[in-house]
Amino acid sequence: MRFNRMLLSTTLVVVALVLQVTVLARLQLPGAVPDLMLLVVLALALVYGHVSGALIGFGAGLLADLAPPADHAAGRYALVLCVIGYLAGLAKPDNGRLTSATGPMAVVVAAAIGSTLLYAGVGALVGDTAARHVGLGSLLFTAALYDLLLAPFTVPLIMALARKAENDPFTENQSGATDVSNGFSSFGTGLRIGGQRGGGLRVKAARTRAARAGRIKGIKRL
Repeated sequence: MRFNRMLLSTTLVVVALVLQVTVLARLQLPGAVPDLMLLVVLALALVYGHVSGALIGFGAGLLADLAPPADHAAGRYALVLCVIGYLAGLAKPDNGRLTSATGPMAVVVAAAIGSTLLYAGVGALVGDTAARHVGLGSLLFTAALYDLLLAPFTVPLIMALARKAENDPFTENQSGATDVSNGFSSFGTGLRIGGQRGGGLRVKAARTRAARAGRIKGIKRL
């Protein structure tokens, strides 16, 4: 199960990074850029929980920091996605399944706005003032809008894949084999117990017959 989770998360993050750099970043949309990496981290965090969400977010953000054409300090986006993945994982439902689309969409909007604010705040600490020139209000609105439009096509699919990866057939087969072996053991024990009971009954019957024979012989002696 752990291996399936790591393999699926790594594959989805790499695919999202490639699409982010080669397709979404070249659309030349006004304001922000649709953040597919953020949506992947959100979807996985809603299935795996806050710890896995933080780890996946950190790894995805670090890849984005190192992938060309990165124009910011390494670790900046890793910090943002780590925090967002952790907070999104806290919204994971108890049964692992969502009953409506309202919750995930609200998480997407909050994550888009929160990640933009956190990214701009970290940038201000390291001397990056690009958000001031573009306009923070425009960035927040377009980021939430683009991610909200892209989420219905990505988040449900990724969550379904993540839930399917949690069902490890090998583990299920091992559990079934254990149950079968326990059943066979119980069945065998039942036979042994039955054999012991049968043997006891046979011994008891033999003693009864011997006792009856003794009584008959005694009567004949008299």
